[in-house]
Amino acid sequence: MIGIHTLPAVNATLNGTAAILLIIGYLLIRNGKIQAHRRVMLTAFAVSIAFLICYLIYHAQVGSVSYQKTGAIRPVYFTILITHTALAATVPVLAIITLRRGLRTEFKRHRRIARWTLPVWRRRRVLDAL
Repeated sequence: MIGIHTLPAVNATLNGTAAILLIIGYLLIRNGKIQAHRRVMLTAFAVSIAFLICYLIYHAQVGSVSYQKTGAIRPVYFTILITHTALAATVPVLAIITLRRGLRTEFKRHRRIARWTLPVWRRRRVLDAL
């Protein structure tokens, strides 16, 4: 059984896996492999849901953790935190809309929003790793 203190490592693994899947999905669609792209992107979404569940469980148990450092790094940390929080709130909405349009074969509308969703989703993944 996974303990609560193991969840940060699980989250990092899920996060890295989702990032790799997003890159693979992007490369697949650029090479015209629509069905493989669909499978990989659905898997990336499922992995992201697993990440969100583990993240929420961890923080429900541990609570918020105060940032202890002082000096010039403190505003840098909070700038990253604010950016991360805004992206974290945006990504699920963008991802659901993007997936829905793709699954409904509304490809023109899917492409239009996917151009925004992918960079935001990937950036949030990078900020999660910090």
